[in-house]
Amino acid sequence: MPKLTVEGFETVEVPMGKRLVLAMVEDAGVDQLHACGGNCKCTTCQVEFVDGEPDRITQAEKDKLAERGLSDVRLSCQLYVDADMTVRAVSRLEGSGRPDPGSTPEPEIQPTPVWVEK
Repeated sequence: MPKLTVEGFETVEVPMGKRLVLAMVEDAGVDQLHACGGNCKCTTCQVEFVDGEPDRITQAEKDKLAERGLSDVRLSCQLYVDADMTVRAVSRLEGSGRPDPGSTPEPEIQPTPVWVEK
């Protein structure tokens, strides 16, 4: 099983292929935001990769990051944990002023991923 390290939290083993946003919340105990429910509509699930960033990206994530003018971040709702990785949680419930992190994302990436090179 791959190891997920979120800075400031304990390293955890995560089932291969689990969505990063769900691994952060359910396995690592991070209060990660996902306001749109993990559907690549809002960018509140941002992470910065310290190590182990995947080489591919979904077309939806690529388009959303470009639309928002974001670089050097990834959307945890658009990634699977398929190798050891270390991330920094950029968007957390704590300090956000939001009443909750958002509805629980589905187990599979939404919208259906079209993978492209990063």
